[in-house]
Amino acid sequence: MAWVLAALLPGIAVYVWLFGPGILVTLSLASVTALAAEAAMLKARGYPLKPFLTDLSAIVTAWLLALSLPSLAPWWLIVTGTLFAIVVAKHLYGGLGQNIFNPAMVGYAVLIVSFPVQMTQWAGPQELTGMHLSLAQSATIIFGGDVPRATLDAITMATPLDALRTGLLQQFTVDEIMVKPIFGHYGGTGFEWLAFSFWIGGLILWSRRIIDWRTPMAFLLGVWLTAGFLHFFDAGRFGPPWFHFFAPSVALCAFFIATDPVSGATTPRGKLIFGLGAGFLTIAIRTWGGFPDGVAFAILLMNLCVPLIDQYTQPRIYGGEKKTREPPA
Repeated sequence: MAWVLAALLPGIAVYVWLFGPGILVTLSLASVTALAAEAAMLKARGYPLKPFLTDLSAIVTAWLLALSLPSLAPWWLIVTGTLFAIVVAKHLYGGLGQNIFNPAMVGYAVLIVSFPVQMTQWAGPQELTGMHLSLAQSATIIFGGDVPRATLDAITMATPLDALRTGLLQQFTVDEIMVKPIFGHYGGTGFEWLAFSFWIGGLILWSRRIIDWRTPMAFLLGVWLTAGFLHFFDAGRFGPPWFHFFAPSVALCAFFIATDPVSGATTPRGKLIFGLGAGFLTIAIRTWGGFPDGVAFAILLMNLCVPLIDQYTQPRIYGGEKKTREPPA
């Protein structure tokens, strides 16, 4: 867990550089909430506090959720999502190792369904907004201080995924939409660097054998093949595969979320199936679903399939006979 947190630090540093220090307030609030909820549930269930509070699993959940939320999201949104992730998605299923769904993605899904307006107020890249918020100013916005609406409108904007989706609904082509300043060379302006920083963290985990290569590579392949097929079929209506490939949510999911050892597939072939399925569903939901990003729902849907995937992809025991289907009587 400590290595996972360390691998997220490059992404957090780039996040602060590009979008301001608001993410530090979000991470801190989510962490405190997660630890408090973890302690309360452990006490209610009669478990010792120290071994479970110090295993860092609650902090990992808090950070993954916080990095999936707008960095200037109101405090109550952060607290609500974190409480749901720890209390409901983790402890009501039996605690660490027993949850069938990724807790961070459960918290995100609850928030995007319940509070879609608040989940769209993303801080824009500072090079586009021209405004550089201090840590105190960011905290004022998050904790509901007296911030003029004009200030919020100046520092927040739609994400590249939101901009693409809105433009397509307005009958513009992909080429007409992607000339806007929010779009960079491959992904969104600034968002490309954030995705790259998550890639660095993911490669650190892979190099230390903390994560297996199958799930992230299969997920990225699923995203690229699905988006590439749609773009080849109609380049005017579907974004290019590199646009999705260099989205921060895809990089974060590939190396930090889809690789969750509890809620993900455990067999070698199962990890490939899980990753490919999650990649396909991510693009399908982005394209035809009701929300601009489909990572959370793709992971949760594949979490449901894990028992079946693992059952049918168990490797043959060394020295054992290969199983064959008996012909019907």
